[in-house]
Amino acid sequence: MTSRSDKQLRSPNEVNNTESCKPEATEHGSPVVPCGLVAWSLFNDTYSFARGNEVLMVHKRGISWRSEREDIFGKQVFPRNFQNGTLIGGGTLDPRIPLSRQEDLIVWMRTAALPTFRKLYGRIEVDLHADELTVTLQNNYNTYSFGGKKTLVLSTAGVLGGKNDFLGRGYVVVGLACLALAMLLTLLCLAFPLKEEHLALRYPLSGRPAR
Repeated sequence: MTSRSDKQLRSPNEVNNTESCKPEATEHGSPVVPCGLVAWSLFNDTYSFARGNEVLMVHKRGISWRSEREDIFGKQVFPRNFQNGTLIGGGTLDPRIPLSRQEDLIVWMRTAALPTFRKLYGRIEVDLHADELTVTLQNNYNTYSFGGKKTLVLSTAGVLGGKNDFLGRGYVVVGLACLALAMLLTLLCLAFPLKEEHLALRYPLSGRPAR
């Protein structure tokens, strides 16, 4: 997805830089900030969690990377004309809060490499057990039009994030491919061994005998 403007996200002097944001570039001749379909499709389902009669706090601060907040999303860039059109794509943004503090947007705009992906919604900073948790969700985000699916995943997040098997499986696949290639090259060397004349390099030069 390329319908976005990183220059506009970073600097208040680039609010009119919307060439790469079509069709969500302007609204009544004024630039949309943040522009583009990536921001326009901001995820807006809401979740609340309870343990018995106790409502659990979902922390929304710190869910994005510090490098994104400091280097990609500007502290002086504020939402403008966002979701003001006739067709609303997803969630809204508070125009009083700069983009560097709109962490739901920051997480959402970190474009995933694969069609199946996870986005961090928030953090519950208490110990939980599966049999004591009640989840209430508000289904706002429309995935029916394109046959998409949504899944709520509760995971223990560490320094490197939550549990994800993709990287481990990727290492296994690459390792097996390297092993198969090594075995194939070994069989080729055994079936067609190199002879001494194959290793002797000759450079015939005009007027000089070859060595």
